Order: sequence, then C-alpha cells, then structure tokens
Amino acid sequence: MTANSIGLIELTSIAAGFQVTDAMLKAAAVEVMLSRSICSGKYMVMVKGEVGAVEASVAAGVSAGHFSVIDSFVIPNLHESVFPAIAGAAKVEVLEALGILESFSVASLIEGADAAAKTADIQLIEIRLAMALGGKAFVTLTGDVAAVQSAIDAGAAVVGQKGMLVNKVVIPRPRPELLTELI
Repeated sequence: MTANSIGLIELTSIAAGFQVTDAMLKAAAVEVMLSRSICSGKYMVMVKGEVGAVEASVAAGVSAGHFSVIDSFVIPNLHESVFPAIAGAAKVEVLEALGILESFSVASLIEGADAAAKTADIQLIEIRLAMALGGKAFVTLTGDVAAVQSAIDAGAAVVGQKGMLVNKVVIPRPRPELLTELI
C-alpha cells in the first residue's frame, strides 16, 4: 500500500472513537497509524494509504462519529518530516531560530505542521499530540530566522482558519539549553 496520504479524526468521545475507527477500517483499504485516547477525554484515529482510500475512510468515520467529531482532515502527499516529528525521532544537533506553533486541536496542528514544513527550509523537531497537554498540541521547528518565521506564519494561518490557534512564537537566538527541553 502506498502511503501518500493521511487522514485523522479527533473526537470528544472515547467510545465514539472505537466506533469511528471500525467504520474507517471497513470503508476502505487503509492502515491505522494511531488510534488512542488523548487528554481531556478525547480520542483520535489516524490512517494512511492511497488518497482516495483515505478520503473514503475519513468520510465514513466522520459520518459514524456524528456530533462527537471535533475536527478531521485528509492530507495528500504529507511532508516526509511529519511522521518522524510525531514519533519524536527527529535529530537536532544545533538549535538555530526556534519556532513553536500551539493549537487547541491535534488535527489542525498536524495540518499546520505539514504546511510549515512545505513552506520553508526548516526542520521539524517534534509534534506533541495532546498527551499531558489538556487536549492541546504543539510543534517545534528550527532553521534560519526568516525560514522559521515563514513556516510558523504558514502553519498558524492553517490552524487559525479552523479557529484553533493558541499561540505562535519565533525565538531568533534561543539559548542552547532549550534544546535539552525539546528532545
């Protein structure tokens, strides 16, 4: 299966999360990347696969989730740095300018991180998804100041369109000690 697309549904209900995951898997040939409860009693399910299959899967999941759906997306041609950042596997040797984008939802944050990575020559450091964050999510990234500013602005525009933007910060010359806090 070519995994050139991902889809995600974020829900207010854990029980609905299981129901939605089942509906998504029955609707199309997709692979589950994440399916778990997250902070503040929410649930998220992320699938990958061919664009058409992911679109069908997410549509079925949204339909099954009814009023429990907080947010959802399908991203065709996901930037290759997003998955390592979600896994916390990105290796950063030198912290240049530091950008942080914070969202009220996991779905909008991943969309924002993908947009940021596609906009400028930056390195995603980590994407934290609502665990021990009160349901919020954030991404950290590094690069030269202009690239980080462009990336953060692009990501914030995507998150802001959904009304989920908490904050965005660019630190031009962060102290080296911050790198130990990021990884």
